[in-house]
Amino acid sequence: MARSRSTSSSIRWRYLNPAYYLKRPKRLALLFIAFVFVSFFVWDRQTIVLKHEEELSMLKEEVERLQNELGELKHEGGVSVKKTNVTTKRIDVTKAGRLAADPIEVERREKVKDAMIHAWSSYEKYAWGNDELQPQSKSGVDSFGGLGATLIDSLDTLYIMGLDEQFQRAREWVANSLDFNKNYDASVFETTIRVVGGLLSAYDLSGDNMFLEKAKDIADRLLPAWDTPSGIPYNIINLAHGNAHNPGWTGGDSILADSGTEQVEFIALSQRIGDPKYQQKVENVISVLNKTFPADGLLPIYINPHRGTTSHSTITFGAMGDSFYEYLLKVWIQGNKTAEVQLYRDMWETSMKGLLSLVRKTEPSSFTYISEKIGNSLIDKMDELACFAPGMIALGSSGYGSADSLKFLNLAEELAWTCYNFYQSTPTKLAGENYFFHSGQDMTVGTSWNILRPETVESLFYLWRLTGNKTYQEWGWNIFQAFEKNSRVESGYVGLKDVNTGVKDNMMQSFFLAETLKYLYLLFSPPSVISLDEWVFNTEAHPIKIVPRLAPGEQRKPNGIRVRARKEGRFGGSRT
Repeated sequence: MARSRSTSSSIRWRYLNPAYYLKRPKRLALLFIAFVFVSFFVWDRQTIVLKHEEELSMLKEEVERLQNELGELKHEGGVSVKKTNVTTKRIDVTKAGRLAADPIEVERREKVKDAMIHAWSSYEKYAWGNDELQPQSKSGVDSFGGLGATLIDSLDTLYIMGLDEQFQRAREWVANSLDFNKNYDASVFETTIRVVGGLLSAYDLSGDNMFLEKAKDIADRLLPAWDTPSGIPYNIINLAHGNAHNPGWTGGDSILADSGTEQVEFIALSQRIGDPKYQQKVENVISVLNKTFPADGLLPIYINPHRGTTSHSTITFGAMGDSFYEYLLKVWIQGNKTAEVQLYRDMWETSMKGLLSLVRKTEPSSFTYISEKIGNSLIDKMDELACFAPGMIALGSSGYGSADSLKFLNLAEELAWTCYNFYQSTPTKLAGENYFFHSGQDMTVGTSWNILRPETVESLFYLWRLTGNKTYQEWGWNIFQAFEKNSRVESGYVGLKDVNTGVKDNMMQSFFLAETLKYLYLLFSPPSVISLDEWVFNTEAHPIKIVPRLAPGEQRKPNGIRVRARKEGRFGGSRT
């Protein structure tokens, strides 16, 4: 029996000897086929497991998104926004950032982030709590009444860039040191877009209710400015006493942009706290202007706050006119492009017909520009401020039919090329404040200072997002390098007194951190970072979350039931 076991064992072991198969090719082939089949089966199972894990991860993210939306719907029409966990949101932003496979984009994004760190660190060291930094003298200055304008303007930029420690220090200052009870005559427009907008954006990004409470505090102090016979607001108000008036140099008139660029912020505030009074005040302005809205949709820059009618003055998409047209489009986007906000879209499209009547081309290079108008006379001048228009036009082009959509997108690209050449045409490669156009001479710089403005890079950001054309990234990178070469100093960034000579000034504008660096950072970030499907930027580049709209006259009772107050006209004001 022992011998029999030994023989049987040796027979079994021979199947493990390679020489056995070399003498038997058919069995070798069968063994190879079996090996391949088993290997494929194991690989396939591993692939299925990995794919299953990826699907589970995607499903988990989708569930979290739906839970957030459900939370918003439970608040009946967007009266408030469900708070978002800061840590979860930070992971989302960082994760989205890792999706950029292009190493050039990653490198450039980090360079912009380094610039933000340099600007912020200088402000923190030399001007903490002041409105703005004077880098050359290494001192702070209160340009806006001591409201910490640069700090509040920078909150969302710090958050988006993942600068958590800096954001938390800024958050503590807002919570413990920010005081709006100041005997100071504040600009309603500047305070709204910088402070109200900055605080609302910080709230939407972080979910920290402290920011929302501060936004309500300052908005309540601004609200009496709308108490005029027509509802067109005065543009200046004392934050401590509530006395409102207009600047003397306007002859008592209100300014178009200053009066028509609070809608995004005040509508958002009403949505988040459930009080419609803020929304009603700012939407009444649109109702009043719509009564006498001209056929070409172009309004002069001065409005009488007693009669609600315009005065004979300049029509421009530059200073004092610009953001009124921008907010007609953005309130439509903020309102989910629904019938409730269709009037905004209609008014904007009317204004775009008027804009087309101002479009001219230079000789010999055919640069497209937007002229200004007084009465029936055109002025061949364009502000750098008007370089927001290419981005606005591109953003609104998708709301047209296919033919008009292409026409307006092409116009946006032509205007962006002109704005880019505002930069490229100077020795410093930085744009002047405005440009004049003469037959046979293309363009010449007028006012030659540069104060770190964002409008051109804003438009490049929108055009890159909407077209995917990397040319706009290259243009933006060239502009950033010009800022680095000419404006970066030891203690921050400064403007130029003259873009031809490069002589520096002594001011780091708060919008450089709020807008210019943010748009440059997003220009080199994946489109999922602050998606245009989910956010709308106010005119100071503060992203506001798009949530279900609170209809005019609606308010929310504590039990969550919506009620509709009596309303007159479309936006709660009287309208013929």
